[in-house]
Amino acid sequence: MEFLLKVIQNFTINDLLDLGIVAFITYRFLLIVKGTRAVQMLFGLLALMGTYWASISFKLYSLNWLLTQFFDYFFVIMIILFQEQIRVALVSFGETSMFSRKRKTLHDEELEEIVEVCTVLSREKTGGLIVFEKNQGLMNYSRTGTRLDCDIHSDIIYSIFQTNSPLHDGAMIIYNGKLQAAGCFLPLSKNVEIDRHYGTRHRAALGITELTDAIVVIVSEETGSIKLCVGAEFFDIIDDKDLRVKLNKALKTDEIEQQINLKHTSAKEKNVKIS
Repeated sequence: MEFLLKVIQNFTINDLLDLGIVAFITYRFLLIVKGTRAVQMLFGLLALMGTYWASISFKLYSLNWLLTQFFDYFFVIMIILFQEQIRVALVSFGETSMFSRKRKTLHDEELEEIVEVCTVLSREKTGGLIVFEKNQGLMNYSRTGTRLDCDIHSDIIYSIFQTNSPLHDGAMIIYNGKLQAAGCFLPLSKNVEIDRHYGTRHRAALGITELTDAIVVIVSEETGSIKLCVGAEFFDIIDDKDLRVKLNKALKTDEIEQQINLKHTSAKEKNVKIS
C-alpha cells in the first residue's frame, strides 16, 4: 500500500504522457496484427515467457540458460518475426499529405462504369480484381503490370478481364480517376484463418489491404459473387446498387470510418431481408 501511495505521489504529467504514448503504440500494433498469423506468434512468445518464469521458479538451470540466450536477442527476434506488421505501422505513422501523391475522388460517371462492368462480369462469371489506390502509394505494384494510364471505361475493363486477354489473371489498379495499370501482381495474404474456399484473387485482395489502405473489388470466377475488401475484411455485395453505395462510402472516408459505415450498411441490409 505504501509503495502504491509513493507511486501516486511521484506521478507527473510526463509519466502520464509516457504511458499514453506507449498505450497508443501498443493499441495500434494490436490492431495491425489482429486477424493475422502474428497473433499466434504473440501467443508463442507469451508461452516462452511463461516457461522462462517457470525455469526460474523451479530452478531448471539448463532450460533457464537456453531461454536466457534467446531473450538476450529478444528485440532482434521481434523485428524479424513482425517485420510486415512493423512496416505497416511505420507507413501509417509516416503518412502525411506532404509526401503522399495527390488524389482525386472518382466522378459519378467513372463509378458507374466500374459498377456496370462488375455487374456484367458477375453475370458471366468472369473473374476480376480491381484495386483503388487511396493515400498509400501502390506504384511498386503498378510497375509489376502493364502501364495503361487511360480513362476509366467499362469496355476497356471488360476486355482486360476476358480469359483470352494476357492481362486477365492480374489485378487492375485505379488511381486518380485513371486505369493506371493492369496485370499487376499483388502480395498474397499469409493469414492462416482465411476461408479455404477463397482463391488467389481473394487472397491477393486481403494481402494488399493488410499492407495498405487500398480498396479492392473482387468478382469470383467460380460463383460470380462480388465482394468488397476494406481493411483486410470482406463485405458481400448484393447487387449493383449495393456496390455503388458501399464503394462510394469506402472511397470517400478513411479506413476506420470505412469499416464502420460498411458494417452499418450491411446490418441494415440484413434487417431489410429479415423483415
